[in-house]
Amino acid sequence: MAGLDPAIHVLLVQMQAKKDVDARVKPGHDEGTGMASDTWSLHSQLQKDTIDIGDLPLCRVLVIKDAHYPWLLLVPRREGAVEIIDLDEVAQAQLMTEVSRVARALKEVTKCDKLNIAALGNLVPQLHVHVIARRTSDAAWPRPVWGVMPPLAHDAEEVQNFINALRRKIWLG
Repeated sequence: MAGLDPAIHVLLVQMQAKKDVDARVKPGHDEGTGMASDTWSLHSQLQKDTIDIGDLPLCRVLVIKDAHYPWLLLVPRREGAVEIIDLDEVAQAQLMTEVSRVARALKEVTKCDKLNIAALGNLVPQLHVHVIARRTSDAAWPRPVWGVMPPLAHDAEEVQNFINALRRKIWLG
């Protein structure tokens, strides 16, 4: 943990030292760190609906295949995680850090009017966080984006430019 702010280092050590008195096996509580699981795989529906941007320490970052909205997903690479509370406290903090980093980058790249950030998971049970750049002129405004318009395929060059800009802002390359 070299290089961490001393206060954060103390907090992390205290959080990792806590004993879980509940002996049940719980998703996301087996590693004891904020890092990703080696046994994790992306849900098949998310694979079908997204383009991979890259991996942050905890989350895979993906673009939704719908050109109507600049729309990203962050999926913690933790097997069996369905809810944010399925992650241990360190991973929860890491998730919020990564959501903030991605949201800031998306806002900078798109110059949007509003960000929508949500972890719903009603159709896909795997924990994932939506980060959607909204404009007052978009087809769904001010309603949620789901089901308003059928997905619109991305122009290959435009989406690649979008991904490259995001990767630079998110520190993925």
